[in-house]
Amino acid sequence: MKRTLKLSAGLSVLLLLSACNSDMSDLEQYVKTVKAKPAAPIDPIPEVKPYVRFIYPGHELNPFDSKILAPDNAVEAGSSIMPDPNHIPEFLESFPLDSLRMVGTINQNNSLWALIRIPDGAVHRARAGNYLGKNHGKINKVEETKISVQEIVENGFGGFKERENAIALSDLKDVKK
Repeated sequence: MKRTLKLSAGLSVLLLLSACNSDMSDLEQYVKTVKAKPAAPIDPIPEVKPYVRFIYPGHELNPFDSKILAPDNAVEAGSSIMPDPNHIPEFLESFPLDSLRMVGTINQNNSLWALIRIPDGAVHRARAGNYLGKNHGKINKVEETKISVQEIVENGFGGFKERENAIALSDLKDVKK
């Protein structure tokens, strides 16, 4: 039984191998034509540029020390700009400046007051000398079409700087919202 099994397995392998032995003349012809073509030129190796070392300023310091990136908390020399620590915040200082809208003006007792709408829709009045916005903004001048504001903002180095800003009179579309 084992012998017939081995014999039949051997005959089937021989039969399969004989089936693979077909005409391969077309394959041989293709290989000949590919080998007959001239070889394409090989691109030259690119020139290697020599390494030029860059010396960073402060190279004696450790570049991985995070203290180098920390901001200087000392106030800049000669900078006397500081928010008034004794200032009592006014109501309009509790809103960001970009959320406030100027909706009009009113002249009362020879003084021009700005009408300012807060985010919830209520309208408040303010005049030159009042404060508004989160950045210690003091109103310098109220005009018919805008409010000029002087803000005190952090300069990114532990000190402060002054910044001019303004709130323009809003369109009527904005007032109805």
